[in-house]
Amino acid sequence: MQSYSEWSDAQESTTLTVDGQDLEVAYYEAGTGNGDPVVFLHGIPTNSYLWRHAVSTVAEEHHVVAPDMIGYGNSSKFDGFDRSLRAQEIAIDGLLADLGFDTVSLVGHDLGGGVFLRYACHEPDTVERLVLSNSVAYDSWPIQTITDLGLPESARQNSPEEIQGMLDGLFRQTLWGDDPDEAFVEGMKAPWNSEDGVTSLVRNAIATNTNHTTEVDPRNVTADTLLLWGLEDEFQPVEWAERLERDIPQCELVGLDEANHWVPEDRPDAFVDHLRTFLS
Repeated sequence: MQSYSEWSDAQESTTLTVDGQDLEVAYYEAGTGNGDPVVFLHGIPTNSYLWRHAVSTVAEEHHVVAPDMIGYGNSSKFDGFDRSLRAQEIAIDGLLADLGFDTVSLVGHDLGGGVFLRYACHEPDTVERLVLSNSVAYDSWPIQTITDLGLPESARQNSPEEIQGMLDGLFRQTLWGDDPDEAFVEGMKAPWNSEDGVTSLVRNAIATNTNHTTEVDPRNVTADTLLLWGLEDEFQPVEWAERLERDIPQCELVGLDEANHWVPEDRPDAFVDHLRTFLS
């Protein structure tokens, strides 16, 4: 399994214009399979390394791309641009055009699921299949931890060491089981280990806007949809998935036990098995 540094070294990057600003988007790319391209998108406070287990397997049959959202990972993190779901959707649209993808399958977790829910509503002809994993939707978010992190003084009052400690505790307390993979924990923390990283994380948190999920109607999703949900999630409980299942016309909910919010890490084998079956 790749370390975060190996994952980062393997990433490509492209420059996209989002709301008139040129922003760099880093992405991990693998596979040349005949199936529809599959795009994976993470949430907050993670990065594309969240998908380390899934991409190598899915890439056996599909062309796979896993970007870092703007403001995250190795994408642009300087201060002074919009990091909302609306802006992330624009960036994804630009990345898909840059890569020459006409139709895609989308796999989104947390905020990434919210971005892809918007995209599937707005670009129904582009999205063949949609997978939402413990995704934000409706007014299910932001959680209190992110709301508190998004206070402007958080960027001024917290050092990189303090943010590293906060994130370390967050992941260790919410990953399933008592022995989290150190490579994963370190990979989730690494992009924020600088003053610029702290500011970017705070700006990402303050950009969480319920309006950007309540303004779209999941009933407009036309793609075949799989809800792959960790049943022990304290951040996005399964009740939100059950509501999505009722609203999205062609939708199936699969609940995974012994999985908290970080489902691709908590239950990697089960996650990949269900994903491969659905995508094929």
